[in-house]
Amino acid sequence: MATDLYSPGEIFTDGDSVPRVMIAPQRYIQGEGVIDHVGRYMSLVNSQRAAVLASTRGHSAEGARVMDSLRQRNITGVATTFDGECSLEEVNKQVEALKGENLDCLVAVGGGKCVDAGKCIAYRLDIPVVIVPSLASNDAPCSALSVMYSPEGINNGVEYFPDSPALVVIDTGVVAKASERFLVAGMGDAMATWYEAKACLANPNGRNSVGTRPTLACAAMGETCAHTLYEYGVAASASIVADRCDDAVERVVEANTLISGIGFESGGCAAAHAIAVAYTHVKEVHDNYLHGEMVAMGTLAHLMMEKNEDARKAAEFFARVGLPIHFGQLSMTKEQTEDIDTVAEASMGTGIIHNMPMTVTTELVRDSMLSANELGEVVASEIGDEAYRRLQGE
Repeated sequence: MATDLYSPGEIFTDGDSVPRVMIAPQRYIQGEGVIDHVGRYMSLVNSQRAAVLASTRGHSAEGARVMDSLRQRNITGVATTFDGECSLEEVNKQVEALKGENLDCLVAVGGGKCVDAGKCIAYRLDIPVVIVPSLASNDAPCSALSVMYSPEGINNGVEYFPDSPALVVIDTGVVAKASERFLVAGMGDAMATWYEAKACLANPNGRNSVGTRPTLACAAMGETCAHTLYEYGVAASASIVADRCDDAVERVVEANTLISGIGFESGGCAAAHAIAVAYTHVKEVHDNYLHGEMVAMGTLAHLMMEKNEDARKAAEFFARVGLPIHFGQLSMTKEQTEDIDTVAEASMGTGIIHNMPMTVTTELVRDSMLSANELGEVVASEIGDEAYRRLQGE
């Protein structure tokens, strides 16, 4: 059983030599109805006895379809229930429960925290992991890392793994039936990919998630991701509302999941994600908003920090699809100076903030957040907040 945490920097870097490294899953399968063929795809990992990790709700829906598909291929499925938080406590509990099951694979079925927990559990059990996302709300499925939280849901670090998921299977029919808010949150997470990769490339000391230089291929993927969202994001949202799984949905799901997943991991993260994870330190934000919604706010601050002319373009796009663009849409105000200071200070402790191509200080982060808020208020007054209110149920 694997027990030591993996340190990618020790593998890829050697003194002053910093190579370019690309990380990606071994197989990615996307399409309407593919969840019912997971058992057939499992031949790629030679599995005969697999744990299926899902929430209680997930086991009664997507998890049941996965289990049925496994049975059709004479693969034994061992159901285990995810309790909702990707914490060390949850991971250790699952490992203890599964270590005597003689498993040869783990299938994680659900949202971002479930699939991240699945990666942690599979690594400790020394078996491959298959990811079956039920949402396209973030880019966790394709990565070889897991964002960790305390049992209370506060971000407290990242775990890295030597292997990417063996297989990622995302059923766009399942995703299209989920709440529009989840797909839109995925757009917020994915839009950061291009801007953060550009920042890492511009900074000679910029590093990706494994401590190496970003590859040009992944920067190009990040640019494709942004262009796809700008062109098809609004149409994909409309399709979800109309209960359609069409080309716009397929394109945006791929951008949110595969392109952003490879792009952020190999291209690198910077201020957008540093500020986003720091927002989890504000209880009102943590309790009521999704990761991608926080990333949208982080992206605007990132662009203001760079004085990037795309800041208004991004804010207008976010407003049209319903992502937060000012403090009021994160249940905050600019008068909450203590909370703003908390976010600015927490972002400085992330490390990735220093991938920005300038010297970053707490004051610069704070000023960028305030400037982004000001821009967001102007854009909201011009475009309106109808999409945001619809997604938030207001």
